[in-house]
Amino acid sequence: MTADRKSAEAGHSGKDVRSDLHVAIEPRDSGGIELGLESRVGPYYGEAILTQARHVLETLGVKNAKVSIHDEGALPYVIAARIETAVRRAGLANSHKALPEKIAPPAPSAIDRLRRSRLYLPGTEPKYAINAGLHGPDAIILDLEDSVHPAEKDAARTLVRNTLRAVSFGACERMVRINQLPLGLEDLAEIIPEAPDVVLIPKVEHPGQVTQVDNMIAELKVRHQINRPIWLMPILESGQGIESAAPIAAATENVVALTIGLEDYTADLGVVKTAEGRESQYGRTRLVNAARAAGVQAIDSVYSDVGDMEGLKQWAEAARALGFEGMGCIHPAQIPVIHAAFAPSAAEIEKAQRIVSAFEDAQQRGVAVVSLGSKMIDPPVVQRALKLVARAKSMGLA
Repeated sequence: MTADRKSAEAGHSGKDVRSDLHVAIEPRDSGGIELGLESRVGPYYGEAILTQARHVLETLGVKNAKVSIHDEGALPYVIAARIETAVRRAGLANSHKALPEKIAPPAPSAIDRLRRSRLYLPGTEPKYAINAGLHGPDAIILDLEDSVHPAEKDAARTLVRNTLRAVSFGACERMVRINQLPLGLEDLAEIIPEAPDVVLIPKVEHPGQVTQVDNMIAELKVRHQINRPIWLMPILESGQGIESAAPIAAATENVVALTIGLEDYTADLGVVKTAEGRESQYGRTRLVNAARAAGVQAIDSVYSDVGDMEGLKQWAEAARALGFEGMGCIHPAQIPVIHAAFAPSAAEIEKAQRIVSAFEDAQQRGVAVVSLGSKMIDPPVVQRALKLVARAKSMGLA
């Protein structure tokens, strides 16, 4: 056996694991492929799993190895990702990839689409991705950063690539949070060929980090003939990041929103993150102002206490009042609370519709002054009403 070849593993198994599998591979100098399988669905899908495993090994150029698979109900795209990861860790793989069958891509994502809720999904846990779209978030985030152990970055990258290729998230926008640069550049090389809608860039402190990502995406789009937008969402997570919010937001026309990571931001400030958020008020307000100045969306951080729905409601309502258009979430139960908090009330919609009607009537009559009853309506009020009605229509509320 050559020095760069070694036994390796990938994936997970056990009584609490589902929709995943564990692969162990032992390189050999001869003897062909010895393939073993244990599966809870073996009587139904065992032969199909073995057939796929042989095909993946052949694609990756593996000719002599003992391969043991312990399956916990993994779907084909997961099986391919786990075997590929184990093969690469064993030093056996060629330059090919174990790509699953590609589903029809969704429509390109609009720059100004609704982004009230973004559901984080750990990049190493396939069980969360399969039904994520059924919970109805505006977006899902396949996470390669904080939720992934450093030793599993390679496995998460391969699994997220296959997830983008093979899993439908319905109407959800498909986002990927890459790792902090420079490791994030390795993530881009793997995921951009599968055309995610938005790339989240963590711990951004200066616009050069954004342009570096944007330039690499542009090169990869040309190389892989991708003819759809891939937007960027920088995450500001330090005092320096917040102070650079304006140039970061304007770094490239592909920036669609700014967001903030409050755990890292408060740690950088050396303060305790509280439920009221007074310690982060300056940073969040500055981010909103910078986003508005650049014409992009302002998206708030996550609310980390998944059991406190009243606290979430209060936080989200306060975020909307500050000018945020949405926030992250870490549990599906948070989605309806967030959507309700970021929706205009029936009274707000009704008032805005009356202002818009008065404005349209004045326009038709060629009158410069807009009035509602005995009250004069200033142009900024009209613009705010137009935006609110448009937002309410996008939510299906008007």
